[in-house]
Amino acid sequence: MKNRIRDICSKIYLWLFKTTFRRFIIGFILIAWLAWLSIFNYTSYNEIGIAWNRFTGTLWCQNQGFHITWPWVSVARIDTRPIRVCVTSSGKGFSCKLVRFVPSAYREFVSIEGHYYYWWANRISFNFGYREEYRGMKDILRGYAYGSKMYGFIIIDAEIM
Repeated sequence: MKNRIRDICSKIYLWLFKTTFRRFIIGFILIAWLAWLSIFNYTSYNEIGIAWNRFTGTLWCQNQGFHITWPWVSVARIDTRPIRVCVTSSGKGFSCKLVRFVPSAYREFVSIEGHYYYWWANRISFNFGYREEYRGMKDILRGYAYGSKMYGFIIIDAEIM
């Protein structure tokens, strides 16, 4: 069985890298894929992209569509649709809120939170036992929705009981 697997792997290797033309094609595809990963990004119609140039420190907002940026520009996408956030508790006296991010106030948000991929926020957590688990931007917005201070980058549309 080991010899058969080794035989198949060597045949695949020889087929892929046997000729210079195949090596060139595979190298071209690999380089094109890496370039696509590093310079292209897409922002959907219901989100904004907050782009930050690591070298110059400039910050700008990207609207809907495909964008080409330098590889040292990182873009964090934020959903602008209303999101329901609740206090996770077994008590019935707590409310939920319908909140949304205000795209025009992205600079205030970045000045408080900093620039990173907000999707990673609270991504690894062990809060089992509830129906809702808050991760990413939903977790960040929940913190600001129930905070004591109101910020310009978040709007509370409604309180739901």
